Amino acid sequence: MGSGQVTSSVPEGFSEFQGKHVTVAGLGVSGIPAAKVLHARGAIVTVVNDGDDARAREQAAELEALGITVRLGDGATLPDGTELVVTAPGWKPDKPLFEAAREAGLEIWGDVELAWRLRGPDAAPWLAVTGTNGKTTTVQMLASILKAAGLRTAAVGNIGVSLLDAVLGEEHYDVLAVELSSYQLHWAPSLRAHSAAVLNLAPDHLDWHGSMEAYARDKGRIYEGNRVACVYNVADKATEDLVREADVEEGCRAIGFTLGTPGPSQLGVVEGILVDRAFVENRHKNAQELAEVADVHPPAPHNIANALAAAALARAFGVPPKAVRDGLRNFTPDAHRIAHVADVDGVAYVDDSKATNTHAAEASLAAYESIVWIAGGLAKGATFDELVAKSAKRLRGAVLIGADRALIREALARHAPEVPVVDLDRTDTGAMLAAVQEAQRLAVEGDTVLLAPACASMDMFANYNKRGDAFAEAVRELGA
Repeated sequence: MGSGQVTSSVPEGFSEFQGKHVTVAGLGVSGIPAAKVLHARGAIVTVVNDGDDARAREQAAELEALGITVRLGDGATLPDGTELVVTAPGWKPDKPLFEAAREAGLEIWGDVELAWRLRGPDAAPWLAVTGTNGKTTTVQMLASILKAAGLRTAAVGNIGVSLLDAVLGEEHYDVLAVELSSYQLHWAPSLRAHSAAVLNLAPDHLDWHGSMEAYARDKGRIYEGNRVACVYNVADKATEDLVREADVEEGCRAIGFTLGTPGPSQLGVVEGILVDRAFVENRHKNAQELAEVADVHPPAPHNIANALAAAALARAFGVPPKAVRDGLRNFTPDAHRIAHVADVDGVAYVDDSKATNTHAAEASLAAYESIVWIAGGLAKGATFDELVAKSAKRLRGAVLIGADRALIREALARHAPEVPVVDLDRTDTGAMLAAVQEAQRLAVEGDTVLLAPACASMDMFANYNKRGDAFAEAVRELGA
């Protein structure tokens, strides 16, 4: 979330926070705006933060100048007199601060919960999206479709506009396209979306949630209280199970999306056409054409699934078919998401540095027929056997980089022993150029050299953006 300037004035009359002792856990992109908003509404705010570095001291000084108390270097102790805790989403639920808050019978809210509680009476409804992969792209597609329908909207939450800015700022929205992480959903008990989608579920952030069951349960919170539609992935039964378990409003419908031919109450694909058999009259017999697969950029299978999920949420909000098509045509994906960098000597070079886990890499590898795969980095506890076994027939070769590349090398040896592997034992700034050069050596005309690391980047790069930039720069050197 961005820490933009929340400029709205305090509503006239009583504020529920007036004189209330609120502890905000964590500085940073969500803690600072939360502290400012609460202070502006008359709360007595204390911010606690584990770190005590130069950046934290600078942020603390900014808040203290407003009259907010900041306690650095101790995020474990609950300040005396606390009546409510508002936490940054990344703080783990088992921290001592939260244990103390629960023992005292206090509510713990995240920044999303705070934004939800602060909405005005005529606030824009939320169309919400979560999932292990594809959230950002789907929310951006959704916002593009809503804009094509002439609606005032914004992509908010984990991306774009801060949710606090969106609900408290001066701009009035008709509807919000909201990306929510499992962390944010964990701390948002009263959130009730108009409609919501869980795109997929795969093991991720298990160190934070404690188990796959807890991770799935937090993702499933997005369906609680939905009014119109709970959108799920037909190919991922776990998402449908979450819909079945959700407590929704009377009349709310389960809407599936599939890359195959859709059944009633589903959106899917028929002969290269995205079709709707959910939001049409007589859905048992009729289907509505929405767009062509060619309108989706890029038209990789998992991205078509993203487009169908976005279309389902937009249709649940009453958007006409033409707006779905126009919105998908107008949409341009962010950098480092299956981005075609260049063709060199008949070989395509594609940057999917955003594929930081095995689930995302599997979707990326499924988009191409003959691949020289550049992979590796920080595994974050992941295993690679299933990924390699599913993708083996598509691999012409593999070039491995990063701290945990041995895990991928061993999986390749077990499940794709015939695939040539180059193991690059270096982490210097020239490593990516060397990887691209080795991939060029393995590739033949018609192949795709695909950076889909299946790992985090921080062993070698500041973030996945820097990793993707290094790949693109190396490809340009080849072309030159």
